[in-house]
Amino acid sequence: MRIAAILIGIVLLALGVWIALGRLTYSSTETPFKFGNVEVKTTVEKPVPAPIGYAGIVIGGVLLAAGALKKK
Repeated sequence: MRIAAILIGIVLLALGVWIALGRLTYSSTETPFKFGNVEVKTTVEKPVPAPIGYAGIVIGGVLLAAGALKKK
């Protein structure tokens, strides 16, 4: 359990930093114009919101610290 907490903490911490820096994006398809049967669709790359990255950093840090400080 201790090793798992450390590994998950490291992954969440790294992913949180990656998101907070704005490096992780997702695709979003939007329809800005529709007239009868004619539709204009656009695909936009949007960054994942930074607060999700901040939460990942905090949770990863807590898991990392808990795993490192837990006695066998």
